[in-house]
Amino acid sequence: MNKLIVSLLLTLGITGAAVAAEGPVKGDATAGQAKAAVCGACHGPDGNSPAPNFPKLAGQGERYLTKQMQDIKSGKRTVLEMTGLLTNLSDQDLADIAAYFASQKGSVGAADPKLVARGEKLFRGGDLEKGLPACTGCHSPNGAGIAAAGFPHLSGQHATYIAKQLTDFRKEEAGRANDGDAMIMRTIARKLSDEDIAAVSSYIQGLH
Repeated sequence: MNKLIVSLLLTLGITGAAVAAEGPVKGDATAGQAKAAVCGACHGPDGNSPAPNFPKLAGQGERYLTKQMQDIKSGKRTVLEMTGLLTNLSDQDLADIAAYFASQKGSVGAADPKLVARGEKLFRGGDLEKGLPACTGCHSPNGAGIAAAGFPHLSGQHATYIAKQLTDFRKEEAGRANDGDAMIMRTIARKLSDEDIAAVSSYIQGLH
């Protein structure tokens, strides 16, 4: 009996080690292109959404995209327009879709000249009086984000989409999982006025 228990424990240990060694699922951009076809209706075939209320996904980090899709699929993040779209997709499918969009080149819009100065000041320097950190700390000086850390790429993103996300974070209605990243953004967004949000969103849209 003891030998059987030891044998089972060893087997489980080896299996667990093997699973751990495999690590996260690796995405295949080529396979992801076909799987992402349905996404193109809102986000554009290459991830450059033509509609300002739908985010651009092209050039976004794989880790960020995969996490957002996993959260939406599990219900941790609520996006009404995506209800049920990811239900039948596997982890491999999600990884492939993320890899495809990450491999695409994102387009860049234009910032409102009247808002550039204020938007740049907030993005690059924050606001010490409000205790507001610069966006560059997590999203990098050129808005490319930090893919390895899962911090999203922002440059060129639609100002309308950015403004809505910041407003929702401020109201704590972003529909996102209550993880560390979301809590950080909620803390930051509470310190932003409507004018701040409009300025930094416009600046990000034209950032490249």
